[in-house]
Amino acid sequence: MPNAQYPVIKFVRNLMKIPPFVLASASPARRRLLQTVGIEPIVRPSDFDESQIQLSEPAELVKTLAQYKAETVAPQFESALIMGCDSVLSMNGEIYGKPADISEAIARWQIMQGNFGDLYTGHALIDIEQNRTLVKSQVTTVYFAQMSDKAIQAYVATGEPLKCAGAFAIEGFGSLFVEKIAGCHSNVIGLSLPLLRQMLGELEYDVTDFWQ
Repeated sequence: MPNAQYPVIKFVRNLMKIPPFVLASASPARRRLLQTVGIEPIVRPSDFDESQIQLSEPAELVKTLAQYKAETVAPQFESALIMGCDSVLSMNGEIYGKPADISEAIARWQIMQGNFGDLYTGHALIDIEQNRTLVKSQVTTVYFAQMSDKAIQAYVATGEPLKCAGAFAIEGFGSLFVEKIAGCHSNVIGLSLPLLRQMLGELEYDVTDFWQ
C-alpha cells in the first residue's frame, strides 16, 4: 500500500504554491551557497544602514540585523519568501564586522592569528503569504593559524578581508589560515544550510520544493 499512496502524496505537494525565494543580501558567497543546493534566489540587497543598530550581544545583534534586512525588502513583493542574513566575528569580548580599511584589517589579523573566535550568523525568514517570520542564529568556532606579518600583509593585500565579516573568507584565500572549525561550515560562509532547511520545515516547506 505505501507505493500506492506515494503518487497521491506527490500530487498534493505539486499543488502547493511555492513562493519565490528572495535573498535580501548582496553577498555573492550567500548566493553561491543557495545555488549549490539547488535554490536560485532573486537577489534584492536591502542596503540597510547597519550602524543604526548597536547591541553588545553578538547573537542578538546578527538576528536583529538579519530581520531588519528582510523587513526592508519584504514590501517589494506580494508573495515571496524573504531571507535576510548578517554575520559577525566575536573574539575576546569584541564584535567584528567588515574592517573599515587595510590598516584595520591588518590590526585585526594580528589579534586573530593563533587565536580563535565565534562566527555568528543571523537568519531571518519572512513568509509574506503566511504572514510569518522566523529569526534564528547559528554559531561556529573558528581557529586561526599562526601567521607572520608578511603573510598577514599579503592576505590583506588581496582585498578579500575587506569584504568579509571577521576579515576572512573561508571559501577563498582565507581558508589557508583557518586551522579548523567547530560547528556548521556553511555558517562561516554566511548562511547555515542546515538551519535554513530547519526553518523552511517550520514554515511547512520542504527544501526540495525550491530546487531548480
